Amino acid sequence: MGRSAPSRRPRLTHQSLKILKAFLEGVGDELSGADIMRRTGLSSGTTYPILLRFAAAGLLESRWEKVDPSVLGRPRQRLYSVTAFGGQLGRDALRQVSLVELDAVPSSAA
Repeated sequence: MGRSAPSRRPRLTHQSLKILKAFLEGVGDELSGADIMRRTGLSSGTTYPILLRFAAAGLLESRWEKVDPSVLGRPRQRLYSVTAFGGQLGRDALRQVSLVELDAVPSSAA
């Protein structure tokens, strides 16, 4: 789980920024893939590859929830949390996106 800084920064797309933003809005929250899909509106085919890529790059940590699946009547969920590195990268990237969006607004709209 504990990782050092990754060797290369992962590609940040609009979808991947939505996922990082979901973690940054709930600081310290552990989120399952289903939680992330509900918060972002992204499909499982988009969400899970991004989660795997982010975990491999050190932006997220993950663990299996500690429950008895037979008690819950569902499979265990993998829970993800943002690392310090992932949080900083996400905040920086979202700040840059916000600045670009502000630059795109015509001055007469301000």
